[in-house]
Amino acid sequence: MRIHVVDAFTERPFTGNPAAVCVLAGPADPGWMQRVAMEMNLSETAFPRLIEDDPDADYELRWFTPRVEVALCGHATLGSAHVLYETGAVPADRPIRFRTLHSGVLTVRRDGERLAMDFPACPPDKIDPPEGLAGALGAVPSWTGRNAQNDVLAVVDDAATVRALAPDMSALAALGGRGICVTAAGTGTGHDFVSRFFGPAVGVPEDPVTGSAHCMLAPFWGERLDRTRMRGHQASPRGGEVDVVVRGDRVILTGSAVTVIEGTLRAEPS
Repeated sequence: MRIHVVDAFTERPFTGNPAAVCVLAGPADPGWMQRVAMEMNLSETAFPRLIEDDPDADYELRWFTPRVEVALCGHATLGSAHVLYETGAVPADRPIRFRTLHSGVLTVRRDGERLAMDFPACPPDKIDPPEGLAGALGAVPSWTGRNAQNDVLAVVDDAATVRALAPDMSALAALGGRGICVTAAGTGTGHDFVSRFFGPAVGVPEDPVTGSAHCMLAPFWGERLDRTRMRGHQASPRGGEVDVVVRGDRVILTGSAVTVIEGTLRAEPS
């Protein structure tokens, strides 16, 4: 079967967030999918599979880090849709409806040269900072929250603080949860907000551009900035841009993607 590596949330190769996309011809064992993800050793490997028994969806979609299956992944969904459109598996004028195990049906549409993804909003609730968080980050958050994806949101003073972080990954992993998203207002940066995302507990020390985290960032910053349309910049070494629109309990994430590798996976599903 064909396997692709796609850089998501970017228009240029070797930037944004790379995801492997393996388009399945039929059902595959989750253990086999996990081993493929370990072999690819990217933050996410996505497995879209055409389905014909669901009137509400066109493809099943699952995502795996090198260590675990996850409930939602934005950049690998973007990469999957990019591959299906680019290869002609889905006509450019038709939306793609992905059935997922834990996040409902996710719809992706072409928006000019970019792709727009309709995701569930996942706003954070305020919490007391987890013990050891400030020490692990090397910065003291001014506000801390947690959302239903079990991500911690840590708000710091400014974008420069976000960019300068050099966290202790072992200490962050010990905090548990899926990941820690650090954010600040984008004052003076040309963006509405900036962020970085660390997920050492699930095998992803720093994720370059995290679509699912923007399901938390969009409603958080939308409430504080009194806006529904915003642009976020994820300030990882690779960097990436995510345009967001808050629509009630949904978030529209828009970005570009580019294929950098295409090959044949010779290990048959077991």
